[in-house]
Amino acid sequence: MLDWSVISDLGLALSGEIPEKLQVYHAMLMDANAVMDLTNVPEEEMAIRHYADSLLVLKHGLIRQNAKLIDVGSGAGFPGLPLAIARNDLKVTLLESKVKRCQFLQFVADALQLSNVTVLCGRAEDFARGAHRERYDVAVARAVAPLNLLAEYLLPYVKVGGQALCWKGPAVTEEMAAGSKAAEVLGGTMGDLMNLNIPERTHLIQVIKKTDSTPKKYPRKAGTPAKEPLGQ
Repeated sequence: MLDWSVISDLGLALSGEIPEKLQVYHAMLMDANAVMDLTNVPEEEMAIRHYADSLLVLKHGLIRQNAKLIDVGSGAGFPGLPLAIARNDLKVTLLESKVKRCQFLQFVADALQLSNVTVLCGRAEDFARGAHRERYDVAVARAVAPLNLLAEYLLPYVKVGGQALCWKGPAVTEEMAAGSKAAEVLGGTMGDLMNLNIPERTHLIQVIKKTDSTPKKYPRKAGTPAKEPLGQ
């Protein structure tokens, strides 16, 4: 069993059934990880590197009550599933392109009876052209891509007045110029760069504010953003 006190020690209290649900999720993650590639983080480091890293954003007041949130490239469910568990007021959509990972995410959501979670299976570039376009208050991504790519993956989902939250390491400073240019093309502008203050790690969240509608030609077709990044 993981020691969830490490999260409260960092200033975020987990009340009620939240620790128990996180533990069930964690047990399911470990079982699934034995047969599929979900994470290579050592289990003794997961409380900090996965769960605290996902949840400490709540200390900064960046996700309002009853927000609609989409986690793009959700993978094993970080940060979307911990956020959905900790905040049942949120409406959380987990978007993942790999079918087996989608099945795992749905399995967890069903087992924990997370009625506030929806799983979508497909490419970020494809879903952003349909009914999900500019429907979310917040779009998030963790360990997915450089900032300029993240802007094209995330901003098309965000309502004007909403924001994208990008979990990044210290290399984010090197990505800022291209990221800012891409965000401007896509109807966004760079906001605060916030340190999660995780011990012995530098992990930050770059806020991108949605200030105008994203032009209809974005996102480009699947694969193009990575091959021809904006802002270069």
